[in-house]
Amino acid sequence: MSNLSSIKSVIKSTEKTKKITSAMELVAASKMARTKKSMQQALPYAQTMRRLVSDIAGGNPEITHPFFEERKGKKEPLYFIISSDRGLCGSLNTQLFKSLLEHMKQNNAKKLCIMGNKALQLFKRFGGEIIGFKRFLGDEPDSQEVVTLMSKVVDLYLNNEISEVYLVFNEFVNVMTQKPVVERILPIVPDEPSKVLWDYIYEPDCETLMGEVAKRYLNAVVYGALLENIACEQSARMVAMKSATENAQSLIEELNLAYNKARQAVITTELSEIIAGADAV
Repeated sequence: MSNLSSIKSVIKSTEKTKKITSAMELVAASKMARTKKSMQQALPYAQTMRRLVSDIAGGNPEITHPFFEERKGKKEPLYFIISSDRGLCGSLNTQLFKSLLEHMKQNNAKKLCIMGNKALQLFKRFGGEIIGFKRFLGDEPDSQEVVTLMSKVVDLYLNNEISEVYLVFNEFVNVMTQKPVVERILPIVPDEPSKVLWDYIYEPDCETLMGEVAKRYLNAVVYGALLENIACEQSARMVAMKSATENAQSLIEELNLAYNKARQAVITTELSEIIAGADAV
């Protein structure tokens, strides 16, 4: 009888877990749809800013700015890392950190700027020079948080304390697929300028304007990557919770079968005892 009680207890516990994972799957699906929409809305601004940067930089080859200059010194690069704040999202962070650590090892780098609690926890254990961090930004982060961190990164770059800046985040391919990305965002490599050449009048001057536009472009790129990473997190969590719900259902079915077999064995034993007692009388 104790075996029956333990099996019944596990069944009830698994059913409760199934309800939780099913609810988390629905919540993650709702959040993913909302964040994906925000990500798509932020994309045109970043694209426009990049086109403007390319037009300004390409239309004035005689004018230079540190944001566009390749540096050949021995200064190390900085990694701007975007991770999730919470777990229960499969191998999303694990794959991202694997790509990141390999890239950092190749460049012998240790300077970091972090958005996300999981990355912060990782580098508190592994070590690294964290110049700034933000965490627990929620599902609708404020773009000003990105501006604050990027201002520190830009100051280090303009003061020639770092040679490059790499942005690390998860790219949203589709609901089932998220790809870890490590891409260089500084120095900026402008696209080919548009074929239509405009006779711009710059105010106050071209160098100042180029720097300000480039900063806004970098902020837009990082903020877009942050929204994309949140969409990846919710997508991965939705898939993980769906898998957990299906596994819980399979376990419940197996436990019900085991319970019925154990119950049948108890009934058979009791009947045998009754028959044996009747024969003895």
